[in-house]
Amino acid sequence: MTTATAPDISDKTLDDSLLLLHPADNVLVAKAQIALGAEIPRFGVRARAQVPAGHKIARSAIAQGQPIRKYNTVIGVATRDIEAGDYVHGHNVGVSDFHFDPGFCQDVRPVDYLPEDQRASFMGFKRADGRVGTRNFVGILSSVNCSATVIKAIAAHFTPERMAAYPNVDGVVAFAQTSGCGMSSPSEHFDLLRRTLAGYARHPNLAGVLIVGLGCERNQVDGLVDSQSLARGPLLQTMVMQEIGGTRVTIEAGVRAIESMLPLANAARREPCSASHIKIGLECGGSDGFSAITANPALGEAMDILVRHGGTAILSETPEIHGVEFTLTRRAVTPEVGQKLLDRLAWWEKYAAGQNAQFNGVVGHGNMAGGLANIMEKSLGSAMKGGTTPLQEVYEYAEPIDKAGFVFMDSPGFDPAAATGQIASGANLICFTTGRGSMFGSKPAPTIKLASNTPMFKRLEEDMDINCGAVLDGEYTLPQMGQKIFEEILRHASGEKTKSEALGLGDHEFVPWHIGIVS
Repeated sequence: MTTATAPDISDKTLDDSLLLLHPADNVLVAKAQIALGAEIPRFGVRARAQVPAGHKIARSAIAQGQPIRKYNTVIGVATRDIEAGDYVHGHNVGVSDFHFDPGFCQDVRPVDYLPEDQRASFMGFKRADGRVGTRNFVGILSSVNCSATVIKAIAAHFTPERMAAYPNVDGVVAFAQTSGCGMSSPSEHFDLLRRTLAGYARHPNLAGVLIVGLGCERNQVDGLVDSQSLARGPLLQTMVMQEIGGTRVTIEAGVRAIESMLPLANAARREPCSASHIKIGLECGGSDGFSAITANPALGEAMDILVRHGGTAILSETPEIHGVEFTLTRRAVTPEVGQKLLDRLAWWEKYAAGQNAQFNGVVGHGNMAGGLANIMEKSLGSAMKGGTTPLQEVYEYAEPIDKAGFVFMDSPGFDPAAATGQIASGANLICFTTGRGSMFGSKPAPTIKLASNTPMFKRLEEDMDINCGAVLDGEYTLPQMGQKIFEEILRHASGEKTKSEALGLGDHEFVPWHIGIVS
């Protein structure tokens, strides 16, 4: 099995209606809808069914039980005999058993890092600890669901009219969550929640933070602060509802606490910062058959550029590398780093055992409708977001990322939970590819959305930032699109609003990963 490499589709692999992604492939991808009976002379194929855009058609006969190859990578096996010209999808593609050599470190290539004085820059907020923010929010965290209503009420007080006095503050945002009690403690789930909350509390995009608890929950505010080595001060304050006097009194006290932080937060100013301070969380959702051809590899090109400039690219969504993890273990800088990734996949195998879950092969309705037959095919494209540079480290969910370059953070494929973990780990921007049109935004780190195809981009242009479908249309090569994405990242890191920010998204996408029992 070879490592999938996205082709530059401006070359001769492009037919008017079909794409051959690798000479060894036995399927073709429909660039546009293929009609029943259509003749495709270049490939000697006659369509035996109508094939939607982004879906697959058999290039040659495939016997039952034989592998189906896309990008010269096995994405499944034929569950019945398939004739040349047949529509190839979930009805005749099964998930294959796969065994591979992880090939630790075999594909590690040196990175041509740019000297510091040649690296790109952006206008960011320099924090006292040396980190750099791309936004300047004041945040409110709830230690438990029981204080969620209160923190939302505090944030709601700070209307645009009231915030006009603080032009350098992007807003006051409440990060309500649905856990914090009724859970096992100590436990992996408990530690994960505290790690996530602490990651937001110290995030460089938050100038100040208020943490509000109820008082009788398992996730006690004092325990959270002490266990995570958070330091109280003018810009990190806490309060407990049962001690202060209840709902109304806590809201009033919370408003006063935020009012005390706002002048300090407003004193921050954007200034030139090296692109080495940019940390990108890589997401994909609502994927389609074009995601692995345009948006994901184009984002990978941009991440290779970012890494050369000293920045950090964070790939996650562990179920969505299942089946192609060898493409990452071969790029691990050490066998130990590669083994860490395999250990996380082994954890997932136990966690998802017996469940009708994505990790076990089943993808969502939107992915199926977009042309992806199973998780192996989706993973093939998902892994491309990380580019081609060495895998420097593997982190657990919400674990602080302390190494630059391309890294992996364990997370579910559920986009809000994955992005929450990436932001808690230190991501100050999110890049989100989509083929179906995901309506996602995030705070305090904004989301840049990349469309895989032009028709969807035009239909949902209010939500999409970049049209990677221009690669399929022949207007850009993948390297050119990667450069465009990198330039967009610098602009948005400097304060230019993304489409999701303009629409006000991000107030309800704080979703810490729940992995434990509720009792």
